[in-house]
Amino acid sequence: MNNERRLVKRIEAGHRPPGASPEIVEFAPARGAVVPVELRDTYVNADGEVETIDAGVHGLRPVRRLDVFDRMHDQLTPAQVAMGRHYRDLVERHASAGVRCSSIEAVRSGGSGQGSFIDAVLRDREKIRVIHDRIGTGAAMAVRRVRPSSRGSRVTIMDRRLVDMVCLEDRTISEVLRAHGWCEKGQTRRALRQALADCLDRMAGPVVGQRLQSAVLGPSPGELGFEEDPDHVGRLRRVQNSS
Repeated sequence: MNNERRLVKRIEAGHRPPGASPEIVEFAPARGAVVPVELRDTYVNADGEVETIDAGVHGLRPVRRLDVFDRMHDQLTPAQVAMGRHYRDLVERHASAGVRCSSIEAVRSGGSGQGSFIDAVLRDREKIRVIHDRIGTGAAMAVRRVRPSSRGSRVTIMDRRLVDMVCLEDRTISEVLRAHGWCEKGQTRRALRQALADCLDRMAGPVVGQRLQSAVLGPSPGELGFEEDPDHVGRLRRVQNSS
């Protein structure tokens, strides 16, 4: 019966979603679940106002594969979802480095040849290493604070394994808990979800605040006959000629 239910769900997921281009095959069970992609474009109209319009050709929208973040979009912030998908795409691109064109397409440079291909592979590897360092080698601390009576078999879920199962293996929070023998209670799900959110925040790196900076191009103020005004901080005044 379970197998029959999974088969029915797989068949139902193969239908073309509403809003997708009619040129897409309407029924394809092997394709899996997909969602339409909304293409938007921003431009300045004749009145000088900024407008956002549908950029799809004749209103047609392509589709992409439904991933775990579509099922968790209301549980994570847009920045966390974007980081998870970025990590997934980065790892998949690096894993397919044996297919040369797959990494060359990601290089935004004018060069070509074997050198640029190797450079792309090395850059991807370095980015992945930085992300792994940010994830760390510890366990999901939020989960370890749950009482033993609520933790089932008490199998430790490491931060790195949690991220890889969700981002790379497309597993949900409940599936991660089951794979490690944990109880699927609301408390454990919330704790593991918070641990995942913390990992995704660390993966994005530190947030650098915007700072107002200034630069002088060309001759310095002194060379142009100006000096700092002692009565007004940040202002210049023309140097008085004593002669």
